[in-house]
Amino acid sequence: MTDDLGLAGKVAIVCGGGAAGDGIGNGRAACILLARAGAKVLVVDRELALAERTVAMIAGEGGTASAASFDVTESGQCKAMVDLAVQRYGRLDCLDNNVGIGSRGSVVELDEDEWRRVMQVNVETMFLTAKHAIPAMVASAGGGAIVNVSSISALRPRGLTAYTTSKAAVIGLTRAMAVDHGPQGIRVNCVAPGPVYTPMVYARGMSAENRSGRAQASVLKIEGTGWDIGQAVRFLLSDQSRYVTGQTLVVDGGTTLVGPARESQ
Repeated sequence: MTDDLGLAGKVAIVCGGGAAGDGIGNGRAACILLARAGAKVLVVDRELALAERTVAMIAGEGGTASAASFDVTESGQCKAMVDLAVQRYGRLDCLDNNVGIGSRGSVVELDEDEWRRVMQVNVETMFLTAKHAIPAMVASAGGGAIVNVSSISALRPRGLTAYTTSKAAVIGLTRAMAVDHGPQGIRVNCVAPGPVYTPMVYARGMSAENRSGRAQASVLKIEGTGWDIGQAVRFLLSDQSRYVTGQTLVVDGGTTLVGPARESQ
């Protein structure tokens, strides 16, 4: 246990906490790292089997976690998710909003339904989960911490109009929530991942050449992983960031410091 993080005994919900097979995505990494710090984790994923695999990995290390499947695009489902966490573990302290989908195309090329779906999944889900989580945090724990996962696409657009817009909205939502709920003891921060290599990426069959290109696009010339994002999430949910709120932590190896032409698409 790492008691200096102040997470021992706390309860966290991680939305999007599953991943294919034994792969380590951003959400699964956050779940495992939070559990290693002594938190009790409700692992939520659209596919229950993926959440259950995360729980099995945590249990194998002696941590405490349970799996659940909820549709976080539905307000009632979000309330049920929060209620379940409090019912199982007695309180709620942390929320990691890690759900999102991709999209390509300009405003001319995009279908209106795709635009609406991206906004719903990438932004509205965070609004809905926080809507129900914040009152539970205040009531059961006297405060809490939320991390919303954005993307460097919010800071450096590159042909992903709906995705870029939705991830920029996540940053705005984070800052607004931080102002609105800071007096209640709720901290709200954002993580903006760069081109990390996760199960969602390698499921698309990325070539070794493209992987190398993505790594070379960063200032550090290394490839990011789900663990890098999970570590950032855990920091922002922990007591080590007790004086940090409304901020966006860019985790990209310095990719946004160089021109987009240097990054492999």
